[in-house]
Amino acid sequence: MNFTKAFTLLTLLFSLTLFSQTTDSEDDKLSLNSGTINNQFDYVIEKSNGWRDQRGQSYKVIKAYWLSDLKAHVLDSLQAVQKNLAATEVTVIAQAQEIEALKTSLANTQGNLDQTKDEKNNMQLFGTQMSKSGYRGLMWSVIGVLLALLLFFIYQFKNSNAVTKEAKRTLLEVEDEFEEHRKTAVEREQKVRRQLQDEINKQKTIKAKK
Repeated sequence: MNFTKAFTLLTLLFSLTLFSQTTDSEDDKLSLNSGTINNQFDYVIEKSNGWRDQRGQSYKVIKAYWLSDLKAHVLDSLQAVQKNLAATEVTVIAQAQEIEALKTSLANTQGNLDQTKDEKNNMQLFGTQMSKSGYRGLMWSVIGVLLALLLFFIYQFKNSNAVTKEAKRTLLEVEDEFEEHRKTAVEREQKVRRQLQDEINKQKTIKAKK
């Protein structure tokens, strides 16, 4: 509250100055019922009767009602200053509270800004915060592994395709050889049957001649 006390003191001094100095040309006119307190004191001093004693000391004879009026004016001025001071203190307290609220709001805003920056500069992966550079590195690593696996599977597929083609070719050759062997076997069987039939016919002819 050092700021509040200093501001209050400055306001009080400023208020007293306003009540004790001339503000316009009309205040320069001495009067007991108008103008500043300073002018009213000057009026009482200048308008009072003066006299000197035997030792040469000068004195002023002031009318009693002038003092009463001057006292009332001073009290009114002090009350006005006190009211102004009280209003100023209320304003200062309100401003101090507003400053504290603004500080709190600024702190919250700064916290939100820091959080936003942190979220902007980091990525969340599987519930874990990662920096963008780390996230990019991880993603490129995953892409590299997937690409390597893809190339491996393509290589394996090509090898498997080549093996499959070779197996089909071998199967066709085997089928061709089997078909050729089957034909040869059929021809051989037919030849043996013919030979057997010829032998049977020959035996029948020999028996018929006997």
